[in-house]
Amino acid sequence: MVRIAIIIGSTRPQRRTAVAAQWVGDVAGRHPAVTAGEATFEIVDLVDYGLPVLDEPTPAMFADYRNAHTTRWAQAIDSFDGFVFVTPEYNHAPPAALKNAIDFLFAEWNNKTAGFVSHGVHAGVRAVEQLRLTMTELQVANVRTQVALSAFTDFEITDPTEPGLIAPGDHQEPTLIEMLSEIITWSRALKPLRDTTARSEAVPVA
Repeated sequence: MVRIAIIIGSTRPQRRTAVAAQWVGDVAGRHPAVTAGEATFEIVDLVDYGLPVLDEPTPAMFADYRNAHTTRWAQAIDSFDGFVFVTPEYNHAPPAALKNAIDFLFAEWNNKTAGFVSHGVHAGVRAVEQLRLTMTELQVANVRTQVALSAFTDFEITDPTEPGLIAPGDHQEPTLIEMLSEIITWSRALKPLRDTTARSEAVPVA
C-alpha cells in the first residue's frame, strides 16, 4: 500500500492551511485507490512535532541525528512514500517553519513524490515555485498538476483573523483528484529506487 502524507505547512495560530489540508484529506478519502485499499493518506501537522529552528550539529545528509525531535520527525517522514504539501504564501515564499522542517532531513525525502496545494492572495503559486526547487535537490519527483486556492474565490472569509471556511471552485476537486492520482502513480514507480537504497544501507561496509 502506498502511504502519502498531507503536510500542513504552516504553524501560525488560526491558520487557513489546516482548513485546506482537511479538505485535501476529505477528497483523498474518496479517491478510487483509497477506497480500493491501494493507498492511504494521513495528515501530518508540523505543530505536533515542535521542531525548533534547525539545531542539528551535523548536516542532514549524514543522518547523524542528535536530538529526539529530529529522530521523531525523521521516523515519521521515512514511513511515507509521497507527500502533499499544503502551503500558504508568505512574502513571495513558503513559510519559514515548512522550509525549516524540510531542512532537518535528507535521505528520508529521497526517491519519493510530492504534489502541492497552495493558497493565498496570489493563490500561493510563488511559494510552490520555491518548494519545487527544494524538492528537486532532495531527489523528490514533483508532479505537474497543482491546486492553487485563491483567498478571494475559494474561501469564505468574514474575519481576517479567523481561518474561515473553504469553498473551492468547481474545478478544484477534479484538479486535486488528478494530482493525487499522479502522486500515487509516481510513488509506486519510484518504489524500486527506495527499496534499492534501503538494501544498500542495510549492507555493512567492509
